[in-house]
Amino acid sequence: MENFTLNNNTTIPAVGFGVFQIPNDGPTYDATLAALKAGYRHIDTAAGYMNESDVGKAIVDSGIERSEIFITSKLWVQDHGYENAKIGIENSLRLLGVDYIDLYLLHQPYGDYLGAWKALEEAVAKGKIRSIGISNITVNLWNKFKDGMNLMPVVNQVEFNPFTQQKELRKVMAENDIRLEAWYPLGHGNKDLLENKIIVDLAEKYNKNVGQIILRWIYQEGVVSLPKSTNPERMKGNIDIFDFALNDDEMKAIEGLDTGKASHNPEDPAVEQRLMGMKIHE
Repeated sequence: MENFTLNNNTTIPAVGFGVFQIPNDGPTYDATLAALKAGYRHIDTAAGYMNESDVGKAIVDSGIERSEIFITSKLWVQDHGYENAKIGIENSLRLLGVDYIDLYLLHQPYGDYLGAWKALEEAVAKGKIRSIGISNITVNLWNKFKDGMNLMPVVNQVEFNPFTQQKELRKVMAENDIRLEAWYPLGHGNKDLLENKIIVDLAEKYNKNVGQIILRWIYQEGVVSLPKSTNPERMKGNIDIFDFALNDDEMKAIEGLDTGKASHNPEDPAVEQRLMGMKIHE
């Protein structure tokens, strides 16, 4: 597995395994264990996924040293605010069954965001979290929150794939040495993306599948990707992207597929209202 260096001089595996929408109490455990056996060393979960405990159990049962596994989790909006965030961090540590979390993100940009960020900064100082980051932050939201941060986020996890390239956001993040992470890197099964002729032709040229071409492009763009699959063979394929390279013309051809659109708009008041109303615990 290749790694990227973050702005605090820690490293992060270039491809991680996401467990979004995989149920707890068995399915996430099985998927995480299979991913670790397939060679993944970065597992991406969240309090809001409600499956941190399965991730933690799978890591223990894998027999792999904790120091070799990079764990990402995220604080849900219900736990924003300084005091609530301190409790939320402890809950994630407890459910994961670990002494520290490699990367902890603010999952959604609503509520008392900066109060929660202060709690994350303190957790870093105490060694409970090694790196902290943001998620679903647009340029406008970054400008709203950035002046209240003492520690610079190491990543911003957003929707990113060849159809959704976040070009303006990437420029702003690059100015602050914040690395992008991609959720929905394969377009969440978008048929138009997966059957795009440019990508299909490249898959034939390199004897790879279209997902591998997309993930290789993302890697060469310097973006961390978080593909999800519960199929062991697909899991293996999604990290089998380091034995070939796209040339400059091929990279530019895929860059030309950008639509400038995303399926998720964090600035939409309806999105904020819906997510703020989602409770993951009483």
